[in-house]
Amino acid sequence: MQKQLYGVSVVVPMYNEEANVSTTLARISTAFRAVGGDWEVIAVDDGSTDRTALSVLSFAEEEPRVRLVSYFPNRGRGWALRQGFAASNKEILITADADLSYSEEYLLAMAQILQAHPEVDIVVASPYTKGGGVENVPFWRLWISKLGNRILGFAMKRGLATVTGMVRGYRRKVLEVLELESEGKEIHLEILSRALGMGYRVVEMPAVLKARKFGKSKFKFTATAVSHILFSFHEKPVLLFGAVGLFLVLLSFGGAGYIFHLWRGGDLNPTRPLVTLTVLAFLAGLATLFFGFLGTQLVHLKREIYRIQKTVKETFAKIEELSGGRERFDFQVRLEKRKKEKV
Repeated sequence: MQKQLYGVSVVVPMYNEEANVSTTLARISTAFRAVGGDWEVIAVDDGSTDRTALSVLSFAEEEPRVRLVSYFPNRGRGWALRQGFAASNKEILITADADLSYSEEYLLAMAQILQAHPEVDIVVASPYTKGGGVENVPFWRLWISKLGNRILGFAMKRGLATVTGMVRGYRRKVLEVLELESEGKEIHLEILSRALGMGYRVVEMPAVLKARKFGKSKFKFTATAVSHILFSFHEKPVLLFGAVGLFLVLLSFGGAGYIFHLWRGGDLNPTRPLVTLTVLAFLAGLATLFFGFLGTQLVHLKREIYRIQKTVKETFAKIEELSGGRERFDFQVRLEKRKKEKV
């Protein structure tokens, strides 16, 4: 039997999702209502040009635990999620696709995991981990997604199987420390990168990803591919600098071997630039490898800064909590003293 929920917000960013609003909100509300407790759904209208916002308001008239956050113009998924996070005052936040590509039961399961396991900070719905799967997703898109997640997962600290998905569960304290900046889909990578760098515990939950049935997909291959490639190089510079540097060094070795072959055969022409190019390739390769090493050290430094940032924020939060508790205690003492004086 599932336990009642305490303090859960489901944040659903929406952009021109009029066709999905009613069904999505009804499915989420029904699932969470069956368990009971303290929960809400925050639908974020990301500058839609259709009737998305009106559809949310219409549904909210029947289910008051559904709230609307709306603005114009469209700012991107990252901005929408950040507005949803800011609008919530719950301790657990679940993010969901507007078309419910993952069943609403997974949203409920993530909330239950965070509620039952205080040592877990983030839960990621993963179709690519053991026990997960996909249904009716076009082959080309599935192949691109798997390849991208494999590369990005390798670039990250923990090597997660799914890092680009948005269906996740978070603790509020984690999101408050991260200081997010992204406005687009790269926010999912930013969250995991910073959270892992700070030492938060991220777990994957096997889930089944289903193809969209209604509405138009917002997937943009070129923009997504470029941002993910740049992010992987940012997380692990050796992927770029190491590969290029190693190629140049091996190329110079090949050139040196060819020069030796010409020299032994008496065919080496000293006026040709082959020797100079070989030396330049070798030096450029070493320099590139050095940049890769330097970039790796900077990544380690960045993660150390994240950890320090986490420690400082958590310390200030504890001080503020203790300070508030002290003030309440002093007020109670003064109140009791006045009562005694009156007597």
